[in-house]
Amino acid sequence: MSHDRGLKPVMPILLGACLMLALAMGLRQSLGLFVQPATRDLSMAVSEFTLAIAVQNLMWGIGQPIAGAFAGRFGAGPVMMVGAVMYAAGLLLLATASGPVGVMIGAGILIGLAMACTAMAMALAVASRSVPPAIRSTMLGVVSAAGSLGTLFAAPAGQYLVETFDWRVAVFGFALAALFMLPAAWAAGRSDRIAVPVRAGEDVSGLAAFRAAMRSGRFLIMSGAYFVCGLQLVFLTTHLPSYIEICGLDPMLGAQALGLIGAFNVLGSLFFGWAGQRWSKTGLLGGLYISRSLVLAIYFGTPPTPESTLIFASVMGFLWLGVGPLVAGAVAEMFGVRWQAMIQGIAFLWHQVGSFVGAFGGGALYDAMGSYDLAWKLGVAMGITAGVIQILASLPSWPSLRPQPG
Repeated sequence: MSHDRGLKPVMPILLGACLMLALAMGLRQSLGLFVQPATRDLSMAVSEFTLAIAVQNLMWGIGQPIAGAFAGRFGAGPVMMVGAVMYAAGLLLLATASGPVGVMIGAGILIGLAMACTAMAMALAVASRSVPPAIRSTMLGVVSAAGSLGTLFAAPAGQYLVETFDWRVAVFGFALAALFMLPAAWAAGRSDRIAVPVRAGEDVSGLAAFRAAMRSGRFLIMSGAYFVCGLQLVFLTTHLPSYIEICGLDPMLGAQALGLIGAFNVLGSLFFGWAGQRWSKTGLLGGLYISRSLVLAIYFGTPPTPESTLIFASVMGFLWLGVGPLVAGAVAEMFGVRWQAMIQGIAFLWHQVGSFVGAFGGGALYDAMGSYDLAWKLGVAMGITAGVIQILASLPSWPSLRPQPG
């Protein structure tokens, strides 16, 4: 009950963070719907469009620690508001693109920088600052789950607009939806008024926090495994709709699959947020990476059907963004919340380098070989390897795998 009363004053902040994250993630994760119609309309190769998505992920990763540092210094509110404006501008530029340059600047650079200001790391840092530690992991799971709801609605709506009108109208619709990020970012930015507790003897400078992260082997291993996480997820969001269409299945199935990923990610984020409150967050990460890789191997290793695709999307959705509350909670435990957005952004940079490889590498391998076979096999092998290393690195802390009181 005391926790419930403590949440009431910060509920507008949490709701703003949830809506901002839902729009940022939902719109971005649905861009794969436009690969086939946009490349046909603009006479582009698939790899040219996916290069823009790859650059988007790289810009997101590079911009994340910088945006986090600005948020730590000047407040998260202004950073998130600027990001919302850049997001809408990037979509408008994509909708009016006449060739690869417009796609690159709009879908690649602008949306990538906007994601650094509005997406998972920033929303979870806002939530971490706003709630007490006793329920932090659980609430991080709730906010992560909200991020999935965007895909649940954006993917089917985008596909409907593509089929009813064309891909440009669909992107214009996404740009209109992105404008709602502005009031959401304003509400989430009220977290800047909350005082941050400082640990006894803690040096709160950003440079000291950065050095502490770079000296932490546990943090560096978690960041390396995060690279593979990004590779797998962005390979799927970018190429799954194309893979389904190439296999002769209904293109709407791709949108339905992305929507199911978003729906089941709600359950997965809530579960892993709850589990991270009780057990080793880094150990759970390793198990999640291995499980996700096995699911990928089963789906891509057999001929796809509508039924297997929807089952795959449901299971993969459960394993999707559960990493968010686990990584955010682990960073808060290791280094506190003062510079969480920046330190989490450093880890996320590695995630986005993996995303670059997953988006562009998948398209390049498809153009070179005419199939996605080698791409998915490499993703599975790397995921299992990363999961095993993450678990081994977590072994010293595994006595904490007993439920913690409260």
